Amino acid sequence: MQSIGTASSLWRYPVKSLLGEKLDALALDGRGVVGDRIFAVRNAAGKFGSGKNTRRFARMEGLLTMSASWDAGSVSLRLADGRVMSNDHPDLNQALSSVLDQEVELVREAAVSHLDAGPVHLISTSALNWLRGLLPESFIDERRFRPNIILSTSGVGVIEHDWLGKTLSFAGGLRLHITGLTERCVMTGMRQSDLPDDLMITRTIGELMQFNFGVYAQVMEPGILRQGEHAFLE
Repeated sequence: MQSIGTASSLWRYPVKSLLGEKLDALALDGRGVVGDRIFAVRNAAGKFGSGKNTRRFARMEGLLTMSASWDAGSVSLRLADGRVMSNDHPDLNQALSSVLDQEVELVREAAVSHLDAGPVHLISTSALNWLRGLLPESFIDERRFRPNIILSTSGVGVIEHDWLGKTLSFAGGLRLHITGLTERCVMTGMRQSDLPDDLMITRTIGELMQFNFGVYAQVMEPGILRQGEHAFLE
């Protein structure tokens, strides 16, 4: 096995397309990261709030003004005005509808998955540094890309794209099979927290990488992944 780096940042997004939470450890099972994208905002047409328009998803302005955290099967949402409301709060849907300027509701995942093309999303620091070199005036922050796992690596370029079809194993026993590239949408360059709008990020990834940046993975062996664990390419 080849040592490729360490898990330097771990993220979970309890509500699809809202800001997530940075953690010291992640539990992963057959579905993916436990508590990840379990909830979503659904509009009157039955589509889930996202940064793009597809058969399942609808672009909604304002999602990135809110954040969510997960605790023992329930989720708490922090709204732009600072209010914190649980998923079972009687006024939550009204508050969300006001923020998003349309009738919406928060729903738990059922028959239709809230996940995109893969359950676990990884990006290397090599890829982030490559993009920073191309766009020195941009704020290339890992939060823009909504990864579950950031791997601190020493290679050059978007090295994870060469891992397709291979398996990553971690010191704690977790094993992930790399299944596909992560296609980017406009959300990558959208304003969030202290990060400004920057369309050049998505445009550059589109021109040079056909909008692909990072990889998706399936869980082969479930486990707990802790920050700082070493990663190996089998």
